[in-house]
Amino acid sequence: MDISLTREGPVALIRWNDGENRINLDSIARLNEIFDELDEVTDPLAVVWTGAGKFFSNGLDLERFAAAPDEMNATVSALHVLFGRILVFPAYTVAAINGHAFAGGAMLSCTTDLRVMRSDRGFWCLNEAELGLPLTDEMAAVVFGRLPATAAREAALTARRFSAVDALAAGIVELIAPEEDVLPLAVARAAEVATKDRRVIKVHKRQAFGDIARRVGFDPERSR
Repeated sequence: MDISLTREGPVALIRWNDGENRINLDSIARLNEIFDELDEVTDPLAVVWTGAGKFFSNGLDLERFAAAPDEMNATVSALHVLFGRILVFPAYTVAAINGHAFAGGAMLSCTTDLRVMRSDRGFWCLNEAELGLPLTDEMAAVVFGRLPATAAREAALTARRFSAVDALAAGIVELIAPEEDVLPLAVARAAEVATKDRRVIKVHKRQAFGDIARRVGFDPERSR
């Protein structure tokens, strides 16, 4: 499981470099380890999350679940809680969407405060209507709570594959850039906010997203 944490000054950089970056119990456990470590940081901090190659994240590990079907419910439940944890994490968070973000991977991008998407390749897509796997109520709370209503409805009902240009127009992402500029831009924007008062950011994120966090099973008071 190749998910690493490095620092660029006050910016914590999470790099997920595991092929299609599928969501399973191992990847969720590693991400929680990282956020456990970041919970201990009291200095200025912002967080950037990116993938590698063609994928930001291709969603739930359906191939693994075919071999171990008992893991699916546990993974989905753990993913719900991770959504809440990131939503109210007491630092500014940025998704550097380097490639495809599908299904659960697209939902993970919704939990960050800013999204920067690669402009020349890759799609953002909620393809559950193609897979025959409806959103859970918790997933829907994140999607409909974090995206513009029109974009959320279209994404959920049509399984549209949004290019970066389309995602920007729909309000799914805030910035787009060529591949080589996605991560530097995300880090630069994160660094701009890293020195802001994290105590205030913590309160404001709870005010903005606390209800969603509780809906998905994460107590906002757990966030330090």
